[in-house]
Amino acid sequence: MTNLITRIKDTIMADLHSALDQKEKKNPIALLNQYLRQSEQETEKVGKLLERQYKLKDEFTREYQHALELSEKRKHQAEIASKAGEVELFQFASAEYQTYVSRAERLGASLEQVKAQLGELERKHEEMKHKLKDMNIRRLELMGRENVTRANLQMNQVLDSNTYSDQSVARFQEIEDYLDRLEHQVNSSFYRNTIDEKIAQLEKEMKVEESKSNL
Repeated sequence: MTNLITRIKDTIMADLHSALDQKEKKNPIALLNQYLRQSEQETEKVGKLLERQYKLKDEFTREYQHALELSEKRKHQAEIASKAGEVELFQFASAEYQTYVSRAERLGASLEQVKAQLGELERKHEEMKHKLKDMNIRRLELMGRENVTRANLQMNQVLDSNTYSDQSVARFQEIEDYLDRLEHQVNSSFYRNTIDEKIAQLEKEMKVEESKSNL
C-alpha cells in the first residue's frame, strides 16, 4: 500500500514538473513574475516577524528597566529598615531585592539575546530586499530582451519571408483591382446621368450649324 501511494505521489510530482517545464518554455517571463510575487510575499512575512521582534525587544526592555527600578527601590528600603532596626521589614525588603536582582539579570540576558537575534534578522531581511530588488531589475532586463527579440522576429518575418511578401503583393493588387472597379462604376454612373443632357446639347449645336449653312 505504501509503495502504491509513493508511486502515485511520484507520478503526480513528475506530471507537475513537466507542466511547469512546458509553462516555462511557453512563457518564461510569466513564470518569473510568479516566482517574484512569491519572493515578495516571503519578504513581507519576514518583515512582519521583524515587527514582532521589535515589539518583543521593547517589552523586554520595559520589564528589564522595571526590575532594575524595583531592585534599587527594595535595596534602599532594606537599608532604611536595617538602620531603623526593623528586622522583619529588612528581611522582606532584602528578599524582594534579591528577587528583582535575579529577575533583572535574567531579563538582561534575554534582552541581549533578543537584540542579537534582531540584528541577525535585520541583516537577512536587508539581504532579501536587496536580492528581490536585483531580481526585479533582472526581470526588467529580460523583459527588454524578450521584447526586442519578439519585435525582431516579427520584423524579420515581414522583411525576409517570401510568403509574407507574396501575400502583401496580392493584397495590394486586390485593393488596386477594387479601386479600378469602383472608379469604373463611378464613371459609368456619371455618363449615365449626363448622357441625355449632352445629346440634347449636341443636337442643338448641330441645328445651329445647319441654319448657318443654309444661309
